[in-house]
Amino acid sequence: MNEITARRAVVEACHRAATEKLVVGTAGNASQRFGGQVAITATGAVLGRVTEDEVVVVDLDGAFVEGDLEPTSEVDLHLGIYRARPAGSGVDAVMHVHAPLSVAVGTVLDTLPVIHYQQLALGGDVRVAPYSTFGSAELAADVSTALTDRRAALMSNHGSVAVGATVGEALDHALLLEWLCGIYRDASALGTPRVLDEDQQRAVVEAALARSYGTLRRRPTDEESR
Repeated sequence: MNEITARRAVVEACHRAATEKLVVGTAGNASQRFGGQVAITATGAVLGRVTEDEVVVVDLDGAFVEGDLEPTSEVDLHLGIYRARPAGSGVDAVMHVHAPLSVAVGTVLDTLPVIHYQQLALGGDVRVAPYSTFGSAELAADVSTALTDRRAALMSNHGSVAVGATVGEALDHALLLEWLCGIYRDASALGTPRVLDEDQQRAVVEAALARSYGTLRRRPTDEESR
């Protein structure tokens, strides 16, 4: 991936996040790492109509490489996540949103337990990073810790952060987390949600691997089936 494709990917993900109602106005930010650099949304950018000119490029120390605008106030959050995880580790993109159900759950829970097997795509239970002022070093450090061995984390009284190999994948993880938060809210209104235990989670992983779950597969022809 180069600078042009990284910027375009960030723009596309931001537009989609707005369409999916994960963000309103300027409340959110996104980035894509490429090489030793990061394409990241500018501060004040309205994500639903952000342009490539409103995506700037910085290095992993935060030094400007390309662009006339200041990066998002959460630039240290993004860079802290990248610095803790080498390129090619599956974490080369970050999506931060203020999705309403994720915000709500993050005001109540310390951890979102595994309530559905699809949650294992995020690595298991979803941790809630403690509250700190937006843009602070404390928030960046706590979110990076909450993301250890996970693809998403909630932020107390704030929102969520999701990661992926691409910014599109990070957005998919943010959407999955928002769906899970909605399921948890609805289930809690009916009673105490049942949680998948470790044995049940392990069985899901084994079944997914055995069946190549979640991937398109060509049906064998009649001749191949013989």
